[in-house]
Amino acid sequence: MNAKIELAEDLKISRIVTGLWQIADMERDGKTLDPIATSKHMQAYMEAGLTSFDMADHYGSSEIIAGTFKNSLADKNSIQLFTKWVPKPGKISREDVRKAVNIALVRMQQPSIDLLQFHAWFYPDPSWLDGLFYLKELKEEGLIKHLGVTNFDAAHLRIACASGIPIVSNQVCHSVIDQRASQQMKNVCETYNVKLLAFGTLAGGFLTDKWLGKAEPKEDEIKIWSQMKYKRFIDAAGGWTPFQNLLEILKSVADKHQVSVANIAGRYILESPTVASIIVGARLGESEHIADNKKLLDINLDAKDIESIKKAQSQLKAIPGDCGDEYRKPPFLTASGDLSDHLETIPKAFTPVKKSEQRSQIFSGTEWEEYAGYCRAVKDGNRVHVSGTTATHGPNMIGGKDPAAQAHFVIDKIEGVLTSFGGSLEDVVRTRIFVNNINDWEPVARAHGERFKDINPANTLVEAKLVGDGYLVEIEAEAVLQQRI
Repeated sequence: MNAKIELAEDLKISRIVTGLWQIADMERDGKTLDPIATSKHMQAYMEAGLTSFDMADHYGSSEIIAGTFKNSLADKNSIQLFTKWVPKPGKISREDVRKAVNIALVRMQQPSIDLLQFHAWFYPDPSWLDGLFYLKELKEEGLIKHLGVTNFDAAHLRIACASGIPIVSNQVCHSVIDQRASQQMKNVCETYNVKLLAFGTLAGGFLTDKWLGKAEPKEDEIKIWSQMKYKRFIDAAGGWTPFQNLLEILKSVADKHQVSVANIAGRYILESPTVASIIVGARLGESEHIADNKKLLDINLDAKDIESIKKAQSQLKAIPGDCGDEYRKPPFLTASGDLSDHLETIPKAFTPVKKSEQRSQIFSGTEWEEYAGYCRAVKDGNRVHVSGTTATHGPNMIGGKDPAAQAHFVIDKIEGVLTSFGGSLEDVVRTRIFVNNINDWEPVARAHGERFKDINPANTLVEAKLVGDGYLVEIEAEAVLQQRI
């Protein structure tokens, strides 16, 4: 296998990307690693052809260390530095985005960022799209060379791409245990030519020879953040017994190819044409597996190998939801089992306006609401009536010519209204869908099906000529808010 892949026209990256998230763990006791001394440990990775490094604004001093190393090289283009911006949920201004990018540039000591990856916590608030539009402006300005996202689900990757955001990659959890990226995500990636950067391929070290035949660890025996996290994935996939069966199959394939379980676990994910690279974490200066990691690039899995692994996977339960849902909805498959390590609160998408004891209204800010004299939604007692809603955000139409993208964004707006009133999509009892062209009925209906799975409101879908050029779908909804403890 070629050790490099073209992520974009002028961006070739390693098939194995070195993840620097463990720098944050190495600095947990409050100390800060020496950037010059620590950066020297990156040399061995570069010399082995592992020239791509992944960081984030919250990975301790990783950006400083990697930037220090890049500036020490005669050929600064010989390595590629990726970082992430993970803003708190809520409104995002153009100034917020510029400030965040400038902070990253200063920390990395670079004139531009090779790949800036954006994370969104809360899709019902369309501010995440503002963030991407502003990042696109900075890309056009030259401060960012390429844009990616991280932990996006399929629906919202579709919305962003269809709306003209030039996304080249989506970094998501993907392993022999977690196959969510092989479902709807695969279709969106193929449609919009987006590649996946897969992390969690070794499940925090659980997908290695070390754990084969070992007894299930007790909760208080696991001290490392990544293992706390991925033990939850193992539990969600059915528990220790099917996990051990999977390890046994991986071991048999590994022995056949005279490599490690970790090699097979990583190589299997690279078999997917939508996966550009896998990200393998490193503790710089403490734990180096460079030679072993490189072996997976020379493995050729045959049909029997693939069939054996898939058979073991079939005994696992599917990880719930879509890519990134572990950070957005229960069950939270994080180290803490909730979002306490990440967030304090999530602001409401909209602010209700109280009209009387029984009635409140929400305005989403579209120009039509003002001159046509209506609101986005009315709450009367415990009933919510949502106006016919199109894929409009401020002055912009969202979703381009993709009917599914428009439908998903419309449902986001409906969800934003309901959560602002203290409810959720689960409270919806009726939806009415109007498509501008009946030929678009199926992608719109499928989008509705994805979002209202197991809710199943009463529904009507008809063809109707919509007001406004380019709008493909309009949806209205009714909900009865349930009392929640």
